[in-house]
Amino acid sequence: MKVLLVGGTGFVGGHLQHHLQATSTVDILDQSVDIRNPEQLNRFISGKTLDAVIHLAAQSSVPESFKNPHETFDINFIGTLNVLMALQSARFQGRMLYIGSGDIYGLLADEDLPVAEDRPLKPMNPYAVSKVAAEALCYQWSQTADFKIVMVRPFNHIGPGQSERFALSDFAKQVTEIKLRRHEPFLHVGDIDVTRDFTDVRDIVRAYGLLLEHGKNGEVYNVCSGREYSIRSLLLRLIAIADVDVTICQDNDRLRPSEQRRILGSFDKLRKDTGWEPKMAIEQTLHDILDDWSAKIA
Repeated sequence: MKVLLVGGTGFVGGHLQHHLQATSTVDILDQSVDIRNPEQLNRFISGKTLDAVIHLAAQSSVPESFKNPHETFDINFIGTLNVLMALQSARFQGRMLYIGSGDIYGLLADEDLPVAEDRPLKPMNPYAVSKVAAEALCYQWSQTADFKIVMVRPFNHIGPGQSERFALSDFAKQVTEIKLRRHEPFLHVGDIDVTRDFTDVRDIVRAYGLLLEHGKNGEVYNVCSGREYSIRSLLLRLIAIADVDVTICQDNDRLRPSEQRRILGSFDKLRKDTGWEPKMAIEQTLHDILDDWSAKIA
């Protein structure tokens, strides 16, 4: 199978490329091609014979989306439209996986959890709004284009190689710097008394591979662990694994507006259609994140 990864050089893209290479020929549309530029996209895709496309490219930072909503919409919505049109121009007739976000569910009450795919969408930030719009666009194209599209809503995913822009990777970096005496023993955090549904990125990409084969056209799937973790508990486990003494300091500039207190997803639909379940233990994931930062910093 010949697979094109759009945005295949980032955190998830690197793991996905490694996962797919055992069974597929993988081509990468990297940052040298701007998905906001239709001419560049058309030149790259034109003439390629592709069986599948996984569209990962996005501006995925919520804080950045508040700072620069125009850029977020240009990349996440207009960029997705440009990808779809370029595939149509190239007479693509395979399957496309659109990677959205579980963030589009917005604020959830305790009685809404675990959240399933039929929950009404109430996005609370520009990033989530851009993902709602792009997902709706993909659904329309799944019904009117000559190729199939499956939409995915991944919840929080973590693992080695993730940017420190994301909380647990940032904490792991700080813990490692403290352990190596590169940093004073003060660990800076935002609101850590919230819960999230974390999945190891290696389980995430395995789900993507299965959905590329077995996902149904026009359908949307949560990809999540179905387990709820408090940020504080995972931070304390990172500290314990590293065996360091730290003082936890909350910084006001790390706090988000409209913070969701609890997140827990249901992957029942994904399991029913593909047989997928998460395999990686959270303890192993945390060890691997710390080992990755140790290698980078040391």
